[in-house]
Amino acid sequence: MSSIRLDRVSVQFPLYGGSARSLRNRIVSSATGGRIGSDARARTCVEALGGIDLSVAHGERVALVGHNGAGKTTLLRVLAGIYAPQRGRVAVHGKIAPLFDIGLGMDGEASGYDNIRLRGLYLGLSRRQIESRIDEIADFTELGGFLDMPIRTYSAGMQTRLSFAICTSVDPEVLLLDEGILAGDAAFMAKAQSRLEAFVARAGILVLASHSDSLLASLCTRALRLEHGRLVADGPLQDVLALPQPPSLRRITA
Repeated sequence: MSSIRLDRVSVQFPLYGGSARSLRNRIVSSATGGRIGSDARARTCVEALGGIDLSVAHGERVALVGHNGAGKTTLLRVLAGIYAPQRGRVAVHGKIAPLFDIGLGMDGEASGYDNIRLRGLYLGLSRRQIESRIDEIADFTELGGFLDMPIRTYSAGMQTRLSFAICTSVDPEVLLLDEGILAGDAAFMAKAQSRLEAFVARAGILVLASHSDSLLASLCTRALRLEHGRLVADGPLQDVLALPQPPSLRRITA
């Protein structure tokens, strides 16, 4: 059975070439939503996540909500194994399908077809499984002859089509999803909607980062609210969405 457990997880990014009081550091801290501090080696750091405790059981559909830079994407990357925490413990059981970074596991110099194979291996498919799915993936992308070309020649929308088609061809046990991957041309995304719904239904666990209340309501029942890298609320989706924004955020969005 799939499951997620985080115990006191913290992620820090060291800053180089300036003091903790520099304008550069203040800008980075603001952009990431983290807090300026120092690590065990006395280096100036931004703490992107601080002391996160979290348990997610099989069958749960969990929303990540919070302002830009609150730590949602960092948390997704920790769950995917892309970032290792400086403190705390991460335990994720089940095959992970990360659908939040179109470039993850892709090679810009390789063709579309070769990237289907590369990312399929990254997602845990066997070579036989990949070969059996290539035609279906290629048809869904509608990229035609472009699949024989290096993906560095693709537009962002074309790369999104390819990445989306590959990722949604697997049977995920832990699905990590960011709404940004859903940005694309309207015609393709209308076609992709039913595929996405079926993909989510197959997942043992869904963790979705989004600013869209309607999207979250259609897919999730539980929500985690992050503020400046801290988990400040965990509960039923509508209860968490109804919480007031912090004063600093109210001033920004008013």
